Amino acid sequence: MGWIGISTIERELREIAPWDNPAAPITHGERAVRIEQGRRLTRDIGADALLIGAGASLRYFTDVAWSASERLVAMLLPVRGQPIVIAPRFELGTLEASLAIDADLRLWEEDENPAALVAQALAEVGGASLAIDPAMAYMFVTRIAAAAPSLKIVDASPVVDGCRMTKSSAELALMQQAKSMTLEVQRRAARILHTGIRASEVARFLDEAHRAIGAPGGCSFVTVQFGRASAFPHGLPGDPPLAEGDVVLIDTGCTVDGYNSDITRTYIFGVPSAEQRRVWEVEQAAQQAAFDAAAPGVRCESVDAAARAVLEKAGFGPGYRLPGLPHRTGHGIGLSIHEPPYLVRGDTTPLQPGMCFSNEPMIVIPDRFGVRLEDHFHMTEMGARWFTRPSPSIDAPFG
Repeated sequence: MGWIGISTIERELREIAPWDNPAAPITHGERAVRIEQGRRLTRDIGADALLIGAGASLRYFTDVAWSASERLVAMLLPVRGQPIVIAPRFELGTLEASLAIDADLRLWEEDENPAALVAQALAEVGGASLAIDPAMAYMFVTRIAAAAPSLKIVDASPVVDGCRMTKSSAELALMQQAKSMTLEVQRRAARILHTGIRASEVARFLDEAHRAIGAPGGCSFVTVQFGRASAFPHGLPGDPPLAEGDVVLIDTGCTVDGYNSDITRTYIFGVPSAEQRRVWEVEQAAQQAAFDAAAPGVRCESVDAAARAVLEKAGFGPGYRLPGLPHRTGHGIGLSIHEPPYLVRGDTTPLQPGMCFSNEPMIVIPDRFGVRLEDHFHMTEMGARWFTRPSPSIDAPFG
C-alpha cells in the first residue's frame, strides 16, 4: 500500500496551493430570476406571499447567510411588489453588507414583536394566504398566526423545493469546485496516515487542508473512523489510534459560496483481508448500479432499488437489515448538505436535469466494520454525470 504514509502533515499542508480557478459567485441577475420563480410557484399553490426564514433558503434568494436563531429574520415575497426583508434594527449594517437583492427593509427593536411587522406588511399587499418556509421555527409560525388571526397559512415546500432542487450552471460550477477541493484533501489525508495516528489528528489536518486549498471555513463537517467505528454510519465517541489492518473511513466536506461538498472514502491501512476486499467491491458495484439507473424521468426510489438489488444479490439485506445498507442510497445536495429529493424508497420524484445527489449505499457489517464510498452526480439531459471520479479500487482508492 505504497500510497499510505508516504508523507507528513507538515509537508502536505506546505504543498497545498489555493484553488487556481475559482468559480464565479451567483450574480444579481440570477437572484432576480429566483425571485420571479418564487413568485410564480407561490401563485401556483394559491398563496399571496412567501415567507422565507434565516437559513439556506434565505441565502438562496438574498445571499444573506445567517443561521436561524430566536430572533426573526425573514424575507416576505409578495406575488406582486418588492421583496420585504424583516430583521432586528441593530443588524442593519451587517444586513446591508450582505443583502444581494433590492428590498424594502422593515426593522424591529428588541422590545417589539416582529410578527406584527409581518402582519402589517401582508395587510399592505392584500395578503390573505401566506406560504411559510418549511424550515421556519414553529414559534415564529404561531406568533405570526396570532398577529394575523384571519391569515391562511400554507406549507411553502412546493415553492422552496421547486426553486432549489434543480441547479443552474453557476450553482453546478460552485459545487464542482467544492467537491474537487474535498477530493484533493481526501487524497492528501491518506498520505499522512501512520500507525498510532489518532482520528482527531486526521480531522485537524482535513480542516487545515480545506482552509489551505480555498475553503475559508475549513471543513463544514468531518468524521474520521478507524476499525470498528466504521461499522456505525456516523461513528463512535472516542479518539482511537490507527492500527494495522484497520478500515479507514473518512467523510468530510466544505462549502464554496455556500454550496456543499460531501465525499467519503474507505480503504484499508495495510493489506485488506479477503472479507474486506469482497465487501468493498460489492459496495463499489452498488454505487455504480445506482449511477447507471439514474436517468431523466426515473423515480428517485428506483435509484435506491438498483443499489439494493446488487447488495441483496451478494447476500446483504434485504431492505434495511444488517449486514447491509441501513440508510437511503443518497440525498439531494446544494446550499444544504442534505436537501430534497432523496434516493430512497417512497420518494417518487422524477429525476430532472440539474438535480444533484450523493451516491453512498454503505454496507455495514455489525460491530466489525463498514464500507461507504460517496461521490456525487448531477443530472443532465443525457443522464447522470459524476462531479468526482469514484474510487477505482481498494488497493488504489485515489487512482
